Amino acid sequence: MLTLTLNGQPRRLDNIPAQATALSVLRDRLATCGTKEGCASGDCGACTIAIGTRDDRGEMHYHSANACILPAHQLHGCHVLTVEGLSRNDELHPVQQAMVDHHASQCGFCTPGIVMSLFCLEHQRRQQGLDTPPNDDTIDAALGGNLCRCTGYRAIRDAARAMHTLPGPAADDGGRLIATRSDGEGFYRPENRQELITLLSQHPQARLIAGGTDLMLEHTLALKPLPELIDLSSVAELGHIKEDDRGWWIGAGVTYHQLTPLLAEHYPAFHALLERLGSQQIRHRATLAGNLANASPIGDTPPILLALGARLRINGISGAREVSIDDFFTGYRRTALTEGEYLDAIYLPRLQGGEQLLAWKLSKRREDDISAVMLALRVTVADDGQLRDVRLACGGMAATSQRAPHVEAALEGQVFDGDVLANACKAIAEDFSPINDVRASREYRLAAAAGLLTRAYHRLARRHEAIPMTLEEI
Repeated sequence: MLTLTLNGQPRRLDNIPAQATALSVLRDRLATCGTKEGCASGDCGACTIAIGTRDDRGEMHYHSANACILPAHQLHGCHVLTVEGLSRNDELHPVQQAMVDHHASQCGFCTPGIVMSLFCLEHQRRQQGLDTPPNDDTIDAALGGNLCRCTGYRAIRDAARAMHTLPGPAADDGGRLIATRSDGEGFYRPENRQELITLLSQHPQARLIAGGTDLMLEHTLALKPLPELIDLSSVAELGHIKEDDRGWWIGAGVTYHQLTPLLAEHYPAFHALLERLGSQQIRHRATLAGNLANASPIGDTPPILLALGARLRINGISGAREVSIDDFFTGYRRTALTEGEYLDAIYLPRLQGGEQLLAWKLSKRREDDISAVMLALRVTVADDGQLRDVRLACGGMAATSQRAPHVEAALEGQVFDGDVLANACKAIAEDFSPINDVRASREYRLAAAAGLLTRAYHRLARRHEAIPMTLEEI
């Protein structure tokens, strides 16, 4: 049974298949058809909904999510708002009224998703006690996952600036919901590690899912069946970040959104890249562990984790073990995980002394797009200018994200001057033989990787030491 509060009303549904999306349930079973399907891949934002959960003080917090790739069973026990649930007694919510006042809708297909993204922004700002208009960067971040073919966005941004000035009803959270377990119909939701391991032994063919932002595409786009899913998002032990003297263990259930404060403080380059990894809707659901287990050669985070020298804790029916990130990827879409195992946590080592982390991605679109080429470099520049402990990794250059040993050897112990740069750029072709595909040609990828390495050279040569990293440099 799936139990949730939808627009203030308790709803209970039976016979929901494991692979059912939140969008299909909202439209087909609950008749809330304001939520639209545009891309079925989490790119356009027409399906955006608001999901509410309570903090320890009982206060409701909403975040935006793409309903088209969200497993319906992950709504169990949640408070869900769609565009139908914002108005009260024929009085529009301030976000809706601002959209009307500023003529921010034309065909209207994308409008519900935009409204829900802005609702989450306004709800958050009101909770923070902010009564000023959001700036352009804040608006762009909130709407980064919403596409509109008609309005050109100016009117939508005007509405975003004005919505805080309008009086109106707050969304009703429907009180407290008491929900039972949602196991059934092939969707299993363990609440602790032991339950998870038991389910792995009972259902060896089940797929593991956390945020589902990639796995669900197999169903929505490739139309593959997903008859059995084991959900990691409710396993309590996987939802924590634990610090020790040398770094942090990031649980497999920690989302990018939850990881953001740590990265912003300790890994600025990683944090800057994260702002380009999907939209807010995606980052509210996706996990670092999912990006690794997916083992895509164009994943954004594996090159950074390779450069950092991360460690991975793997757990399962045969017990726990640790592996180096260097040994995790075994081939295209293949990892060191064996049957009955799952990725439990990722260890991020703290940058020591003069260590620096640099990371950049190139993609066809600046925002919300997959990498064509990704480069990450961790290095120490000694007092005499020599490069020490060089670790450099690339994505989009091979069947897996991988380190570049010839490039590392060309840099290790050297003063990073023009000749060293030239030798390191030549070494890229020794480490990688990229393919041609829809995102980039082989020649482009080799040239692009050399360009990113040249960018690293300029950064490390301190030619811009007084200039902080900007979006234009990412």
